[in-house]
Amino acid sequence: MTQNPFDALGGGGFDIGALLQQAQQMQDDLQSAQAGLAEARVDGTVAGGAVTVTVSGTGELTGVTISPTAIEEDGALEDSLEEVGDLVVAAYRDAKAKADALAEQTLGPLTSGLPGMGGPGGAPGQLGF
Repeated sequence: MTQNPFDALGGGGFDIGALLQQAQQMQDDLQSAQAGLAEARVDGTVAGGAVTVTVSGTGELTGVTISPTAIEEDGALEDSLEEVGDLVVAAYRDAKAKADALAEQTLGPLTSGLPGMGGPGGAPGQLGF
């Protein structure tokens, strides 16, 4: 007589339908979270608001605002523009860090425990994968 290898999991069997349903629900939740991140907007600001950039929750640059105060009025326009370029980069880094934190907060609970998804707990489960 052949013994069912899934009996060791408890419950007397393996419900593949329930597993597939759970996987589909996880995929739907992940897609919904990713769509929400694509729609989210995060601002990064430097130098007291002299430069503000806006990125999506996925890190795509969607806007740049430069205050007139960011450009010096002493005639050194070339130096001012170089400085503004540096401020834009710094503001982008600020916004990107916020977008990354938002993505981790949004996707972290959905990807934790999944191998290859970068979430905590990516160790193999009871079935070894």
